[in-house]
Amino acid sequence: MTKPLSTATPLLERMHATMSQNKEENDRQFVTALGRGLVILAAFEHDEQLTHQQLCQMTDLPKATITRLIHTLTMLGFLRTNEYGQYQLGSSAVRLSATAWSRHDMVAAAEPLLRQFASENEVSVNLATEVEGEMRYHACCRSPARLSVNLQVGSAVPIARTAIGRAFYAASSQARQAIIINNLQENLSVEEFNHAQDALASSAEHYEKYGYTVSDGEFSTDILAVAVGVYDVATGQYAYSLNASVPSANWEADEYAAMIVPKLQALAEQIGGGI
Repeated sequence: MTKPLSTATPLLERMHATMSQNKEENDRQFVTALGRGLVILAAFEHDEQLTHQQLCQMTDLPKATITRLIHTLTMLGFLRTNEYGQYQLGSSAVRLSATAWSRHDMVAAAEPLLRQFASENEVSVNLATEVEGEMRYHACCRSPARLSVNLQVGSAVPIARTAIGRAFYAASSQARQAIIINNLQENLSVEEFNHAQDALASSAEHYEKYGYTVSDGEFSTDILAVAVGVYDVATGQYAYSLNASVPSANWEADEYAAMIVPKLQALAEQIGGGI
């Protein structure tokens, strides 16, 4: 026996509001069919299994539309049917959810480790990942030493001019590297893109040989930073990169790398392994 559903979930309410707003504004960039498909998935926010009728009731979509969307989502693995003919989230949706939560948990677990690392080594240490051609910071711990760049969670920095961006690129799969290059090409001038491409290629070679990347005054003139990739054992991919930075006046690049890189690599392994 299926339970009655009387109200939409908060997620569905927000999505319905967005769909209505875009319809009123005649937003030509908004893909209505995609939005409807995501509305179907959102219906499962608080319900493990739903019938065709319940999905019609919750989404306010026509029955024929629901049928086509369910077929498409099932073919792509985002929905599946159980033994009673009800619909449940499929393996594709579960995998995406697991990846998202794994990364969320990783950042939460990393924060105390970053604070300890920054304090013990007197460096600033940050965790970031690539978003649309930039490195977005997810966790930041500043050094006791005064640094000119005050980055916070949510800050974005260039990929090609920073150690943390170069490390992420170098550690990424070829497919992810191609996406990064495409993002840069779309957002940079020809001259900037060529320079970025050369810098990333050089950094990838350095990373393969030495296991880290470096930026000495290229993003901020008085900051020296080294970085490594963070391999997430839960998802089997490099999800983040990790840097450690100091005032460049205090260190030579090779001397600093020799001192901090082994410690940074150990920290990356600890974060990625969930230790």
